[in-house]
Amino acid sequence: MATVRALVLKHHEKSDGTFNVKIRISHKRVSRYLDTDHFVSQKQLNKKNAIKDNIVLLQVDKTVNKHRKSIGELDGKIDQMTCDQIVDFVKNNKKEIDFIEFSKAHVAQLKIKKGNGVSTFRAVINSLVDYFGREKIFISEITANMLRQYEQYLLKPRKLVRQSRGTKPFTKISPGLSASGLHNHMRDLRGLFNVARDTYNDEDLGIIRIVHYPFKKYKLVKRPETPKKNLDVDQVLKIRDHECEPGSMKELARDLFMLSFYMGGTNSVDFYQMDKSNIKNGRLEYKRSKTKGKRIDQAFISIKIIDEAKPLIEKYIGKLQYRFTTRVGLSSGISNGMRKIREDEKLPQVTYYWARSIVASWARNKCRKSKDDVAMMLNHVDEGRKTTDIYIEKDWSIIDEVQEAVALIIRHLKKKEDNQQRLNPAVNFMSSINLMPLC
Repeated sequence: MATVRALVLKHHEKSDGTFNVKIRISHKRVSRYLDTDHFVSQKQLNKKNAIKDNIVLLQVDKTVNKHRKSIGELDGKIDQMTCDQIVDFVKNNKKEIDFIEFSKAHVAQLKIKKGNGVSTFRAVINSLVDYFGREKIFISEITANMLRQYEQYLLKPRKLVRQSRGTKPFTKISPGLSASGLHNHMRDLRGLFNVARDTYNDEDLGIIRIVHYPFKKYKLVKRPETPKKNLDVDQVLKIRDHECEPGSMKELARDLFMLSFYMGGTNSVDFYQMDKSNIKNGRLEYKRSKTKGKRIDQAFISIKIIDEAKPLIEKYIGKLQYRFTTRVGLSSGISNGMRKIREDEKLPQVTYYWARSIVASWARNKCRKSKDDVAMMLNHVDEGRKTTDIYIEKDWSIIDEVQEAVALIIRHLKKKEDNQQRLNPAVNFMSSINLMPLC
């Protein structure tokens, strides 16, 4: 059984000669100490350092009794708990959870671990603050009705006040979210809410601090089917052969787009985090950032560095972090560069991430590779075959074959003006004969 007692620690004397009254909670031969709002001086203590001031004792007893009452609510569960768990329960029992404070702390942890979701979760936090008009939002305020009203708020254009570091606040107009954007935003909000429940609820001990679950009644808007992101061979060649100024964002976008194409659709964040240690025996080996924390194999993949990729690997791997302080900065630079390329070449709304879709589509539709092999190249996992995958050793040469087949489609095509000659040598030969003078 846990015991609760108020006491003063003699060696914790403050510079003004006072002592903070501590609450000691002991359980299973382990003790932990909690600070209180009560302070006493040496005159208010007896020779044994016990509090002798009756007024202070009355106040301290209220605090002790409150903690004892909280512990009493645990009933038989207390035998299964550690002293630290009891202290955590006593400190937080009946305390409202500030959802914004929790979410910011979670994002800070993700940033330290270099995990995914930092930027999207931060966007959700900022949007909630805008919606409520305050920084403190209790999790009990996140209800099904609130989510429905919040959804309508997100669909409409909004005036937002923002402030960059070292600048004055400014107002910007944010357009309403698309159906796809709304789905992603509410999905991320649900993700934050689920993390909060996992953090504050302990179903094994029956400690449930977040009782409600608004996403049971509120259903996320369905994600609309996105148009397939694909280009024909000539359009990819336009990107590959686009002339750029050295060091420009267009050059960066062109090179990394093609590097992703050559390397099985690798994401820019993975290129950003790589260094020379990821290059081993002519292969690029890494753990995909987007899913490494969700898989037993940590989303490890090994891809052959084909000839076309070698100069780009040498040019960018291990150097992107010196050029961009964050992966968001890299993404923004690539986005700007791709926009200029598609304007110059009159291409559709192609972005860097189309490279991943293009290489997958070509592998399946042009090269007739199986969907399983394409999925392996994309580093995807078939949820229905997880158990089977445990028993099968991965053979990276399968990816090599898919990669090689796709690369062959454009391998022998040099500058676009030479394409016709390269593809139709017989036609060009006959043309040269027809131009010869007759004897």
